[in-house]
Amino acid sequence: MSKGIFVTGTDTGVGKTIVAAVLARLLRMKGLNVGVMKPVTSGCCDENGILVSDDAQLLCKAAGIPYGDDVAPYRLREAVAPAEAAKVEGVRIDFSHIKAVYDRLAASHDYVIVEGAGGLMVPLSGGLLIADLVRDLGLPLLVVARSGLGTINHTVLTCFAAQQMGLEVAGVIVNGMPDNPGLAEKSAPHHIGSLCGAPVLGIWPQLNDVDEMEVVNELAGWLEGQAETSIVLRELGV
Repeated sequence: MSKGIFVTGTDTGVGKTIVAAVLARLLRMKGLNVGVMKPVTSGCCDENGILVSDDAQLLCKAAGIPYGDDVAPYRLREAVAPAEAAKVEGVRIDFSHIKAVYDRLAASHDYVIVEGAGGLMVPLSGGLLIADLVRDLGLPLLVVARSGLGTINHTVLTCFAAQQMGLEVAGVIVNGMPDNPGLAEKSAPHHIGSLCGAPVLGIWPQLNDVDEMEVVNELAGWLEGQAETSIVLRELGV
């Protein structure tokens, strides 16, 4: 069976998909057969009558694998919390189905990267949360945080909630650090590392490329040249 990680965020829009895709690309560059999965996506686009997960497509491009149903088993149209989107569309999100899909991916890949939706407390089905899905899959967490004011509180809360639910937090990535950070941005990683009970595994720069795959390639190349990247990968179980 493969090893893997579950990528969550302190909020929506913090760059989970980019971080997950960059890690997939980096591992692919290192010769690993990488599987990716976005179990539930709301806000999917309609392409010729078929709902498509843009996030899952980016993950597949980064990993160099074809896009298919196992990569994005639940695709929902409404751009709201998955539980609400599923209710509107008459879809039941079944954790056992997600687990079966994950097990198939794990059996055929060296490493599997799973990306959540929003943060840990996002509802999925019948009172069950993203955090419950993480527990069912048995994966450690990689928490993606933004760099600006407020991120200390959001990140500490996320890690604390995870630990209270018995989830392992492998580390935190502070994403989108500007070229000229202010005091809030510069000081946040230190406080996050001190308070979260998990290491800060990276402070990633802010890139403004319009094309997401260009961002993924640039960040993967940047990471490959960082001396500490081997340590980061070791912490992620690679």
